[in-house]
Amino acid sequence: MNKKVLMIAGVAMTALLGGCANTTALEESVANLGNKVDQLSAEVGSLKSEQSMLSADVKGAKAASMDAQAEAKRANDRLDNMASSYKK
Repeated sequence: MNKKVLMIAGVAMTALLGGCANTTALEESVANLGNKVDQLSAEVGSLKSEQSMLSADVKGAKAASMDAQAEAKRANDRLDNMASSYKK
């Protein structure tokens, strides 16, 4: 008796799972999700490349500001030397 119930339950579960796996709606849903994943992957790739370009621009701007700061210090030192050597 117990074996019959288990056998019937196993066959019923197999039939239910097999029936659910073959629907076209499920396939369409999976295809739509796959398309969305592909779109998100493309967007992430685009954002990564944009971020690397911005990072390079920031590094360039930092180097330029450091150069400008060094040049300003050098000019101030020259002015200080001129002012200390000038006498009335």
